[in-house]
Amino acid sequence: MKKSSLIKSLTLALIGCALASSASAAETKTQATAPWKITGELEEACSCRAACPCWFKSLPSRMTCDGAQIVFITKGRHGKTLLDGLAVGNFVQSPEHQSMFESFGKWNFDYVYIDEKATEDQRHALKEIAQHLFPAGGKTRDYRYVAISRKIEGDEHTTTVGDYALCSGHLIEGGYNGAPKVINPPLADPTHKEFLQGEATKLTYKDAGQDWKYENSNYMRNKFQTSNKEYEKYEAELAKKMAQLKPK
Repeated sequence: MKKSSLIKSLTLALIGCALASSASAAETKTQATAPWKITGELEEACSCRAACPCWFKSLPSRMTCDGAQIVFITKGRHGKTLLDGLAVGNFVQSPEHQSMFESFGKWNFDYVYIDEKATEDQRHALKEIAQHLFPAGGKTRDYRYVAISRKIEGDEHTTTVGDYALCSGHLIEGGYNGAPKVINPPLADPTHKEFLQGEATKLTYKDAGQDWKYENSNYMRNKFQTSNKEYEKYEAELAKKMAQLKPK
């Protein structure tokens, strides 16, 4: 792809991402105005080699980027609805030879998995929050209500999403003491302002017509605290940046 075509493609993708985020935020605001705030831990893995190129606007290591994010809420509230101890995850796939970034809105699939322990009110809250944590990047979005659990043994974290997926990963050693920390990547959102880099021992997924069986691929995790106010500010600033990039 020529440089000019690539720049145009990426610019259009950015605009699409911004518009989608703005539209989602506007729709959410009209449907439910309850404020929310969550403290939690993110488990993330994909088919790419570490470190994840998508957060740097780069092409996937393999033909597609097959990615998963699972958020475990340690403490949270959506309006008057408590969300402590619940989890929500997202599994997606980019088209061949395209990054998640440039193909936003055209992902092969976009599935959200919501903790089956959640009550109806909690399910509604988690679906609304998921629109911000995981902006819808496919033509459609499907939902599943399943058991989501995590087992921690030493530095190995193993997450199970129903009968559909398993993600097991650990942090890698940096050049100095501790794991490598990625801070403020180009596509950072409130839950990815910084994260620790690791390696996925195993990533499997059987849903959406997929049968993933990856080993020694990308893995990240972090602890975060965020809210509707932080995401509203982030989405507004993103929309402003994208408007400035819009071709004239």
